[in-house]
Amino acid sequence: MKIIRLHIEGFRSLKNLIWSPSNLNIIIGPNGSGKSNLLRCLELISISAQGKLGKTIQSLGGMDPIVWDGVARSIKFVIEVKPDHSVDPECYEFELVRLGASSTYRVDNERLINSVKQRKKTEKKPFKFLERVGSHAIIFDDSERTFVTPGEYVSDEESLLSISAGPFTINNAIPAFQRQLVSFAIYRDLDTRPEASIRQSAISRMEKRVDPDGQNLVSVLHTLYTGDRDFKNDINAAMQAAFGDDFEELVFPPAADQRIQLRIRWKSLKREQSAAELSDGTLRFLFLLTVLASPSLAPVIAIDEPETGLHPAMLPLIAEFAVEASRRAQIIFTTHSPQFLDAFTEVRPTTTVAKWANGETTLHTLDAGQLDYWLKEYSLGSLFKSGELEQMA
Repeated sequence: MKIIRLHIEGFRSLKNLIWSPSNLNIIIGPNGSGKSNLLRCLELISISAQGKLGKTIQSLGGMDPIVWDGVARSIKFVIEVKPDHSVDPECYEFELVRLGASSTYRVDNERLINSVKQRKKTEKKPFKFLERVGSHAIIFDDSERTFVTPGEYVSDEESLLSISAGPFTINNAIPAFQRQLVSFAIYRDLDTRPEASIRQSAISRMEKRVDPDGQNLVSVLHTLYTGDRDFKNDINAAMQAAFGDDFEELVFPPAADQRIQLRIRWKSLKREQSAAELSDGTLRFLFLLTVLASPSLAPVIAIDEPETGLHPAMLPLIAEFAVEASRRAQIIFTTHSPQFLDAFTEVRPTTTVAKWANGETTLHTLDAGQLDYWLKEYSLGSLFKSGELEQMA
């Protein structure tokens, strides 16, 4: 799955926004311009497919803090994707309608369609996989025969997609699409405090993808580093490039109760260094490497300010891994770092400028031809530092 067009209405500063990302994307813009809100919306889309929307919105304080200016009537998104197969879903529409001036809501409109797949050659209407208007919910089979979902099974707060993707669904394309949305990996913050789980021992279990909060990093590293030779070689090469020949390897000694630890073995030290002793920057570096080098990449990976806590010398390594990952997944970064922009040399990411004006966020993807002209004389980072990139938008 690849997002080819995203339309968002009424969410935080995203009053009415349309964005068409490429395989490798960087979003720049000043603080408060709404870059993180775009990532939050992608996160909300994923949560809606998981069936956890009600608890999530409640934890955010209800609808009032998350609708545009506190007055928007609803939050709506339309996500158009490039499916794996031409007969798979290609467009998902979803709307949360606020109930009066309260912080409660209901799912009012929802539709999963394919505009190409049709019942008959003369049929111009899109093929429907599911459709919902209020509490009236319909699921369609492969021949677009309808199954009306009983009202008692349709939650006002959760998506029809999340409840119709079970093992007894009448259309196998629905759970496949739902799993893709669920697996969106949105990384907005990494807790590296001394008491954080990322610094503690972890229960030994097979995990191949880092959770959104990053706290299962030790388990994922253990699974991939000890079970995938290519992954281990990639991590070792990156660590040696960042820290020199003194780096030897990662080790995972056992702890009590079927738990394992993360330690780094240095050639110059007799004792291995535990995760509890590692610097924030080293943990963040390992986190980014693991996310981008995993053999089981999420279809969409979005990372907020990957440069945080990293030495500038590490950024070209992250850029190199991102370029390689973008051949298998859709990568989205937000950044304030000229050094990170300059780290992309052979492959230039699609650059989008976020601006905030008249109370709303706008996104402007820079013209490739115009950017090529400027890059004959200047680097992407220097153009950003001088303000020229934002002026091009």
